[in-house]
Parts: sequence; C-alpha cells; structure tokens
Amino acid sequence: MKALQVQGPGEVKLVDIPAPVPRPGEALLRVRMVGMCGSDLNTFRGKNPLVSYPRILGHEIAATVEVAPADSHVGLRVGQNVTVSPYTNCGKCSSCRKGHPNACQFNQTFGVQRDGALAEFITVPAGKIYRADGLSLEQLALVEPLTVGFHAASRGRVCHEDTVAVFGCGGVGLGAISGAAQRGASVIAIDVDDAKLSLAQASGARFAIHSGREPLHKRLLELTNGQGPDVVIEAIGLPVTFRAAVEEVAFAGRVVYIGYAKEPVSYETRLFVQKELDILGSRNATDEDFRAVIAMLQAGRFPTGRAISKVVSLPDAGGALAQWSEDPTRFSKILVAVG
Repeated sequence: MKALQVQGPGEVKLVDIPAPVPRPGEALLRVRMVGMCGSDLNTFRGKNPLVSYPRILGHEIAATVEVAPADSHVGLRVGQNVTVSPYTNCGKCSSCRKGHPNACQFNQTFGVQRDGALAEFITVPAGKIYRADGLSLEQLALVEPLTVGFHAASRGRVCHEDTVAVFGCGGVGLGAISGAAQRGASVIAIDVDDAKLSLAQASGARFAIHSGREPLHKRLLELTNGQGPDVVIEAIGLPVTFRAAVEEVAFAGRVVYIGYAKEPVSYETRLFVQKELDILGSRNATDEDFRAVIAMLQAGRFPTGRAISKVVSLPDAGGALAQWSEDPTRFSKILVAVG
C-alpha cells in the first residue's frame, strides 16, 4: 500500500509498505482523510524532539471500517465512517493509575512516536475508535485537534462565570475557544492574523485581540473590568506567550499550557506566588473530550468549512508541507484526501 513518509528533515517520499493485518480486538480501517497539524510541520522541519526518522505522519483521522472485530463492544460495522483516538496508554504508570490515561508516561501517538495514518490502511484497537453518525469526512478529521483544546478547557476548570483568554487561533486554539464557549465562558481570542481571529469569533470567541497592533495588556484590562482573565490558555508555544499568560491572568487565576516552548522560558516567579496561580499542563485528550467534540459537530456548532484552508491528495501532501513550512500563516488547516 502507499504511504507518505518523512525520511528526514525536509525530505518526504511516497513509499510502498505492507498492508497491516488486524490482531484480535483490532479493526482494519481504510484511511479516507487526515489533517496535518503543527507537530507534523515540526516533524517535517526536523524540530520535533519526540520523532525519529523515517516516520509516517498523521493522527487527525477520518476512516472507514474495512474489517470489524467480531467482539467489538462499540458496535462497529463494515462501511461505517469513524474517527480515532491516536494515543496509547499502558494502564500501569502513575498517570494511568490516577485516571489520566491521556498523559500516559509511555504514550505513543500516531505519527509521532509510531507510524501514523498517512497510508491507505491502518489497524486500530476497537476501543480507540469513535462512531460519529452524520459527520462528514472533513468533520471527522477535525475531531482530534478540537479535543486537545477541549481538554485544556477542562483542565482549566472553565465555567460560565469565567472570562477565558486563548493565545493562538490554530486548530488546537480553536478547540480551546469552542470548548470554553461550550462551558458558558466569555472568551477572548488572541492572535496576529485577522483571518484566524475572525474564525475564532465564529467558533465561539466573544472578543478578538490582534496583539500585533493592539496593546494586549490594556485591551485585556478593558475587557475584564481591570481584573485580567480568570483563565489563560496558551496554544502557541512561544516564550513570550508563556510569560504573557502568567503576567496577564487575574489574581487567583488559572493558566493552562498546551503548546511546547521550543526554548527555555525565563519567568518572574514572584507572580506565581503573589497571584496564587494554578499553573496546569494539558496533554492530548480523554474519552469525554472526544464525545463532547463529536456532539458539538453533530449539532452544527462549529464552522467546519471555514476551518479548512486546503485539501490535497496523498501524493501532493509533501508539497503542501513544504508550502506550509515556507509560509506558516498561509494555512489554518490542511487536509489530505487519502482514499
């Protein structure tokens, strides 16, 4: 079967590999569409420390059941369109034993620590597959990145009384914005791209701040009665936004980090204590997050069409990655039509 393989930084090749054979309890899925995200771009650029080469990308998955396991407890049937949780969990480490399988110490994500879904077929344990009746392939491919943002809103204990500021309006940031809005919060989207800010408002943000031309601190105080946001979610991964999250959040507020900073971050740690902050990491997503995002999409409460900037074929996916690398602001979400 055909698969798209990153063989080294900036080097992508369409290769032939053996088709997988499902083991007991696994389904064979025909991959239909795969979304590409920032971690895929970093892998292409050689900046993802979790990746070794060669690596087949892809963890944002829309697929069709080709062979269903006989003992599936989720009621899978041949021909059914599904999406996939791309993570593994060992069940034995500290995170798993404490009820946080999404943060498993030994997690292997499709397309990162193990080969991913940019191939014609994959095998997946039945328990990692989600039925989502009525969703299009495009919507199914958007589920996973939105769940990551939904999980950040959950980690931040967002509620209807909160004002939540979200740094970054990419796919994960849009998930955080939608997730916070679904919980009834007033959401402030922060980015340096007008198109992304417009999309953020269509996804549930009440306010938008273009931090490249507006005074961020002043605007946040104006929008929060001089208090600062109750919750700040960082979905970019830059030292400047890591620091800004702590500086701008209200006293007794919560800061949630999704992004990885690519270099060490220097803090004024006085603010941690003086504000008595909860500083939280957010990793991957849970079963609850997947079900919440699927329900939101089924209810039509997310602008799917506006969130997708380009759809390419599997042979053209390498070229799309190169274009994205040259101009990261050019695309919001690239989908690869596999089969």
